[in-house]
Amino acid sequence: MSNVVIKVENLSKQYRLGNVSMGTLSHDLNRWWYGVRGKEDPYLKIGEENDRAKKGMDEYAWALKDINFEVKHGEVLGIIGRNGAGKSTLLKILSRTTSPTTGIVKIKGRVASLLEVGTGFHPELTGRENIFLNGAILGMTKREIKSKFDEIVDFAGVERYIDTPVKRYSSGMYVRLAFGVAAHLEPEILIVDEVLAVGDAEFQKKALGKMKDVSTKEGRTVLFVSHNMTAVNSLCTKCIYLRNGIVIESGETKYILAQYLSSESEMAYEKNWQDSDNAGDDIARIISARLINRNNQCMEIVHIDEEVGVEFFYEVKEEGYQPTPNLHIFNMQGDCVFVSSENSDAKLSEKGCYQTVMWIPPDLLNDGRYIIGLATTTFIPLKIHFFVKEALIFDVIESMDTRQIDFTGKIPGVVRPKLEWQTNKYK
Repeated sequence: MSNVVIKVENLSKQYRLGNVSMGTLSHDLNRWWYGVRGKEDPYLKIGEENDRAKKGMDEYAWALKDINFEVKHGEVLGIIGRNGAGKSTLLKILSRTTSPTTGIVKIKGRVASLLEVGTGFHPELTGRENIFLNGAILGMTKREIKSKFDEIVDFAGVERYIDTPVKRYSSGMYVRLAFGVAAHLEPEILIVDEVLAVGDAEFQKKALGKMKDVSTKEGRTVLFVSHNMTAVNSLCTKCIYLRNGIVIESGETKYILAQYLSSESEMAYEKNWQDSDNAGDDIARIISARLINRNNQCMEIVHIDEEVGVEFFYEVKEEGYQPTPNLHIFNMQGDCVFVSSENSDAKLSEKGCYQTVMWIPPDLLNDGRYIIGLATTTFIPLKIHFFVKEALIFDVIESMDTRQIDFTGKIPGVVRPKLEWQTNKYK
């Protein structure tokens, strides 16, 4: 017997823009007439790619177009892409909250979905009543729901408010209870959208841990949409990369994440200032910069346990100063992670072109996005010849295979040095 629990074949979803309904009477009659004659729906032949950044000329747009994939029992499938790529539309179709325009979806097993805050909750009912309502919708008996009730309430941390109507819950309380219900009522397939971002850090840690348990220990299938690449990397065995409603690539998570980060993010792992007028002063100017490995190859993605070199070329045009190469690394919150500089040397004052490389050791930076500012500075007397604040932008990602602790969430902090520990039993 096949262990495929979700099979999607030639799935497409078309929307008509600028209208509340999907069509007009004339459109419906036209479709009916084509159907009576056994011909294809004429409106499936039109429509533009779903690129939200373009105005477009057609009133029809394809939110999804010819999607094909399979998910096996116990797999955790990550679905990634930019906003508007079609991720949430795909999940809505899989959870049967909307229907496809064309194509087939075959699902084997009970499905629990968490697509937005309070999915499946009735605002007038209490938390207790909503737990039993959701369990009944999933086909569980009252006894089965009761056996899980205390575990759900404890996970959500809303015991004091369990008999309060959920319309009075905060968004965080709402999502904690909704996730607790979806994860604990034993569906064969769990579908989770970016809604986890609503919760606080403690809840996100618990939720990610629970999803890990659901897949590895309980053998259930999980579909997970997130913009948190660390969470996707830690949870998912496979990934689908969507762009404008089309599957660009699918496969092993590590490979797909690298493809997505290199093509969709605003990274700049290589840059050239040859023809720029703002690359320096009359003394020194920057020429180019890039991230490299020890084989002198350009690096697009940096893994947390990899060494990376920051290489840049600059020119000293006039003597009399001592332009010393240095750099600043910032995180996306604007915090300065560290500053590093070459040693001052009189030889650096000679006219000519220079190449300099600074090596960032492995297991130093935490996963996340970083900005490198490059500069040359004469320190005595102090004169900054150039300082390019966003010269390079890169992502550090982590493979869960190399993590030596059981925690699967994002570890706090800007830096993540691997330090020496020694623990002995003395009694």
